[in-house]
Amino acid sequence: MKSLAAEHALYEGVVGLQISIRKYDDVTILDLRGRSTIDGGESELLSSHLQELVNNGVRKVLLNLANLTQLDSSGVGVIIDTYVSLKRKAGDLKLLCPCGRVLEVLNVFRLLDTIPSFEDETRALASFRPLSYSATS
Repeated sequence: MKSLAAEHALYEGVVGLQISIRKYDDVTILDLRGRSTIDGGESELLSSHLQELVNNGVRKVLLNLANLTQLDSSGVGVIIDTYVSLKRKAGDLKLLCPCGRVLEVLNVFRLLDTIPSFEDETRALASFRPLSYSATS
């Protein structure tokens, strides 16, 4: 018989995608953990979250990919659709800390040639400010 901890660990391994949403000024940050693939429905989950945010007036989105372990073409499609949708509404989408397999997939699709990517959250957030913005008073 499996212990409760072993069952919990097994369940944890099955969890596809967890999305945490936080705000910094007028930037909405989505912290993604797990994977975004078509087979488990995770890409559909991500798409519905992003569509809802855009429909509710969010115009600046930062996708934190640091804890995203897998991304397939359906997840890439969601990112592209959201990027295009935001651009049409004078908004922007940027990526934070893509790494490992996710970075490889983004490179294969040449997404990083179009969508800005950052390794540092502070710099990523600052990049959403207008060029005329000055931190000094």
